[in-house]
Amino acid sequence: MLRTLRKIAGVGIVSEPSPRPDELLRVRSSLDEQIRRVLGRALCIREVDAGSCNGCELEIHALVNPLYNIEGLGIRFVASPRHADLLLVTGPVARNMETALRRTYAATPDPKLVVAVGDCGCTGGIFGESEASCGRVANVIPVDVAVPGCPPHPVEILRGILTAITGAQSRSFSR
Repeated sequence: MLRTLRKIAGVGIVSEPSPRPDELLRVRSSLDEQIRRVLGRALCIREVDAGSCNGCELEIHALVNPLYNIEGLGIRFVASPRHADLLLVTGPVARNMETALRRTYAATPDPKLVVAVGDCGCTGGIFGESEASCGRVANVIPVDVAVPGCPPHPVEILRGILTAITGAQSRSFSR
């Protein structure tokens, strides 16, 4: 024990350098500011899985963990499209989900935003258009922002939401 203490005294305290500022903090503060300026309240999101492999859903679920904590920004997920401001849609739209996605879009009050998440939501991915798939989300409902990636990182999804909010500044969001 004495030998260890002498070595510590001779070498001194060695520690890791402090971490660099996280880019996520900048995105978070910008997003919070944008949401409050445009909406004046919390942003409500309805997530719709239109036929994905669930890779994008895992990244979306990561948004609510303590690291990303989007609920701390005033963004929350809602169970009903009637309470939503933004639809977050993943996957290529399966033919069986086409009607459900159209109804969800119709049930969302105007003005509404749509963000397509993942390569499949943006382009149809490896599934493309076929008898079983309508392809990308934009083939079924209008899309405001597409977030590519397979799956996209949670920060990229946050940037996509920020882009949708920024593009919506010209619209009136008062209800």
